[in-house]
Amino acid sequence: MNVVIADDHPLVRDALARVVRQLEPQAQVCEAGDYASLIECIALALPDLLLLDLNMPGMDGLHGVRRLRERLPAALIVVASGQDDPATIRAALGTGVNGFIPKSDPPALLLHALHMVSTGGTYIPARTLLDFADGQPPLRPSASGLTPRQLDVLRLLQKGEPNKTIARQLGLTEGTVKIHIAAILRALQVRNRTEAVVRARELDVGESR
Repeated sequence: MNVVIADDHPLVRDALARVVRQLEPQAQVCEAGDYASLIECIALALPDLLLLDLNMPGMDGLHGVRRLRERLPAALIVVASGQDDPATIRAALGTGVNGFIPKSDPPALLLHALHMVSTGGTYIPARTLLDFADGQPPLRPSASGLTPRQLDVLRLLQKGEPNKTIARQLGLTEGTVKIHIAAILRALQVRNRTEAVVRARELDVGESR
């Protein structure tokens, strides 16, 4: 797993890197202290997971996050920020990120959040869930958010193929297939492969006629 951690505080980057290595001991981590360095890290190794602060130099807040989502449509992107009011969290989730982690949360909760994201979920801090009580989900299901390669993976999921077979048929590694599946679950707003197949049929996407 290639991971980019972007924050202007070295101690925060170090703490996040330790949590990442608890989740994936062999993770290759590139650290950046500002937006320019972040772009350099992305150019060196296309990240599977991007952890970033909203307010580091050059980031331009949520505008920067949107640019990164457009640049990395298949990557898992998680905001880790000290600015954790409900309005900011809602706005960040609206950019299409996979989760929002308050910097004040303990390491165990950070690990739980990253595990949830890595398995296809969207992490929202528990104390902010009530702020979504208006019945509108923070992220809406969107088939249009799937890349052509993710649609290829989805079609094979609909045929019941395991990751190893999907990887062989598409010329990918199993790790890359897992990343694509996580992106599919995020876009369709489902928790697992079975729900993804059902939702894809409801939305009439993926499976060739």
